Amino acid sequence: MGAVALVLSACTTPPVAPPAASSGKAPAIAPTVVKPVPAKPADAKDATDVAAPTFVPAKFAALPGWARDDMRAAWPAFMASCGVLVKRPDWKESCTIARQVNADSDKAIRLFFETFFVPNQVVTADGANTGLVTGYYEPLLHGARKRGGPYQTPLYKVPDDLVSVDLSGVYPELKNMRLRGKLVGKKVIPYATRADIERATSVTGKELLWVDDEVEAFFLQVQGSGRVQLTDTQETVRVAYADQNGHPYKSIGRYLVDKGELTLSQASAQGIKAWIAGHPTRKDELFNANPSYVFFKEERLPDPKVGPKGALGVPLTPQRSVAIDSRFLPLGAPVFLSTTQANSEIPMQRLVMAQDTGGAIRGPIRVDYFFGFGAEAAENAGRMKQSGAVWVLLPKQAPAR
Repeated sequence: MGAVALVLSACTTPPVAPPAASSGKAPAIAPTVVKPVPAKPADAKDATDVAAPTFVPAKFAALPGWARDDMRAAWPAFMASCGVLVKRPDWKESCTIARQVNADSDKAIRLFFETFFVPNQVVTADGANTGLVTGYYEPLLHGARKRGGPYQTPLYKVPDDLVSVDLSGVYPELKNMRLRGKLVGKKVIPYATRADIERATSVTGKELLWVDDEVEAFFLQVQGSGRVQLTDTQETVRVAYADQNGHPYKSIGRYLVDKGELTLSQASAQGIKAWIAGHPTRKDELFNANPSYVFFKEERLPDPKVGPKGALGVPLTPQRSVAIDSRFLPLGAPVFLSTTQANSEIPMQRLVMAQDTGGAIRGPIRVDYFFGFGAEAAENAGRMKQSGAVWVLLPKQAPAR
């Protein structure tokens, strides 16, 4: 391992063979086909019967654009993932070696991945090798700590009566399955929907902050986290995802398409906001079509350059972090994404890290690309609705699940 690390830190010699496994045997190369077993989704009512995808091992040379991507831009995100993955036996060796790699050398980083990893193309049960790629970002809202003037829309903290139960402690086969609801007597019943929460008194007093735009507050819930510039205290804080009411996410864009109000090509964030502006009396109808409701917590923002934390528990890296469906793809793993830029046919092919999940991200080949913070990120994320293919990079010594 030390010899390999030295090569990677200097990167002056040809690729070396991967190290032996800790048992002393040569590492097991991934078999021809690897079929992962999907875990249960977060909420029982959100469960689907989507079949597990097939992971088809490939050569790095077969990845479109692999040789052109700047590995240095992806490295900080990968090292952030390793901070979590290094605790797992199948990732410990590669993540330990990664600490010795010269982060300023594209050649060294590329050598590391090509030496210790196998790219596996994700293919669905019906044979499809492409899926939907959308985008998200960290929005900026304007608000205050106290209600008043234009600041009339609350962002709520987690209500006291919301019960969240991790079922895996009792039923190990229900790993990653969480039940959310409300305790009535000795029974747990479904929690209130969006429409019910908006008119419920149970959330009174749980206001975290007040913002000046009801539409942007709704889209903040879709993004999962954001920043709020407070005019009364002259500070900017981050509002991060804290919990959710347990109801499945329903796309309001799809609702408008199904109603014949917009075409698919018009159902971008920009198109939806334009429709709301033209139909203000139907705003509540539209919002309530999505019964899911997100609650927030406040976090300090010591460094505006650092992104919000994703489901992996590490800060997201703009344009190098993605959200995936963790029932099918391993959270934290490197993913090579081949798609096109927002509303364009210009190729976008790069190494990203699966560091987040989302209520709308469902399926084996379903990726939500994190664009970052700012107006340009918002513009690109709102228009991102492309087709794409993904390859999951797994350590060569990792067991076939």
